Amino acid sequence: MSVNDQLHRYLFDNVAVRGELVNASETWRDIVKNHGYAEPVNTLLGELLVATSLLTATLKFEGDITVQLQGDGPLTLAVINGNHRQEMRGVARVKEGADIAAGSSLKEMVGNGYLVITISPEKGERYQGVVGLEADTLAGCLEDYFMRSEQLPTRLFIRTSSQGAAGILLQVLPAQDTNLDDFNHLATLTETVKSEELIELPATEVLWRLYHQEEATVYDPSPVIFKCTCSHARCGEVLKTLPAEEVDEILAEDGKIDMHCDYCGSHYVYDANDIAALRNPPSSKNTQLH
Repeated sequence: MSVNDQLHRYLFDNVAVRGELVNASETWRDIVKNHGYAEPVNTLLGELLVATSLLTATLKFEGDITVQLQGDGPLTLAVINGNHRQEMRGVARVKEGADIAAGSSLKEMVGNGYLVITISPEKGERYQGVVGLEADTLAGCLEDYFMRSEQLPTRLFIRTSSQGAAGILLQVLPAQDTNLDDFNHLATLTETVKSEELIELPATEVLWRLYHQEEATVYDPSPVIFKCTCSHARCGEVLKTLPAEEVDEILAEDGKIDMHCDYCGSHYVYDANDIAALRNPPSSKNTQLH
């Protein structure tokens, strides 16, 4: 993990507005490496990663969040999974044989589609929000989501380059009386941030450059990391849900079953003995000593 892969929260002292600044450059590289995505797909996953990190930080819960784009274009799916510990993973799906040209826009890649945000708290009910991709950028689509679902003025500023991915979120605090002129003033200041500043400079320096005439409290940062949740045991649980005839047929043909994780590229191999152990787990009864 890079020392730059951190999320900083901050609050303005005299205006009911909160902010977050995240640099997720190394995490982004970990997510896209070894996949061979086209450059625009890599960039979109970087934007999606930054957005997911910023969204996770606005939620007061322990649990998971999934932010995904689905559409009928050459890019059928782009998804980032994260949690309250800022542990992230992601993947994209491109139609077989599809060519995504350099410089392709969000609409050109995804086509007619949706932004889907799924929140799964460890305690409480699962929630899912869906909005159409009506804006030209991911940031614009997310701002639409907040206005429709939360009625909270929100601005996202996402920057990517060959050096990394970073972003800033500004949001009016819920249940607070905020002068929108003040919010718009802060948004105008934030919009001036350059990609190289946001990605390459320490967060405290970026915040000082943007808001040195404002008063704000900056909190200790949280690390952002790439972490996949796959494991041999989890894949085994998936195998147990498949029809026994299908599993036996694969074993008869190949002598093994190779489970591949699309997120991190790990392989988990099961032979006939492994499958038998899944179907007939050893007894968990304690052995009595006499």
